Amino acid sequence: MGLLSRTGEIIRAKFNALLNRAENPNETLDYSYEKQLQSLQNVKRGVADVVTAKKRLELQTKQLEQNVVTLDTQARQALAAGREDLARQALERKSGIQQQLQDLDTQVKQLQDQQEKLVASEKQLSAKIEQFRSQKEVIKAQYSAAEAQVRIGEAASGVGEEMADVGLAMQRAVDKTENMKARAGAVEELEAAGTFDDITQLGDGKDDIDRQLESLTSASQVDDELAKMKAELGAGPGSGAGELEAGKTPETGGAS
Repeated sequence: MGLLSRTGEIIRAKFNALLNRAENPNETLDYSYEKQLQSLQNVKRGVADVVTAKKRLELQTKQLEQNVVTLDTQARQALAAGREDLARQALERKSGIQQQLQDLDTQVKQLQDQQEKLVASEKQLSAKIEQFRSQKEVIKAQYSAAEAQVRIGEAASGVGEEMADVGLAMQRAVDKTENMKARAGAVEELEAAGTFDDITQLGDGKDDIDRQLESLTSASQVDDELAKMKAELGAGPGSGAGELEAGKTPETGGAS
């Protein structure tokens, strides 16, 4: 049970915090003023209802008073005509109506008292509402001025949400600019070192040093092979001529 109670308190606290952030004092004050005006209208309607009821009773009283006068006249006429029984009936009706008049008079006085109290309450409530209206306008003006001051201060100091977003956007732009400048510097440095020339060569997997070494090796092989061929060509004909000359001498000698 304690856990549920604690959970409920936390939920209410968070809900109140959300309401506090979402609440606009100007709207709250205007709404309160409208509710008070509605209460004042209800009081005025109550006064009007009481006055209407009192007026109905007053009209009924006048009608009954006229009936009393009529019955009194009829009782006198009946008595003058020797009809005491009719005179008695008229007077009995007159007495009953007079009793009704007393009751109506009491009700009218009660309604009058109620009317006076409602009118007094209406005046007090109207005065309070007018005072609240004046205070409301002052508070709204103060809130608007304070809100404007806060916005100006936030804009000047950059602590507002909008200015914070602008600051983050500016920081991102600065970071991107610095990255681009660094990349441009790296490209320039690589270009000066001739790296791009090597990269643009057909991909044989060899650099300039490898190609120079291969060129020297190839030239040396060519020189060696040329020297060998010269040696072979130089030794071959000499040796053959000697053998031919040596062969001819014996043949010539034999012929002789």
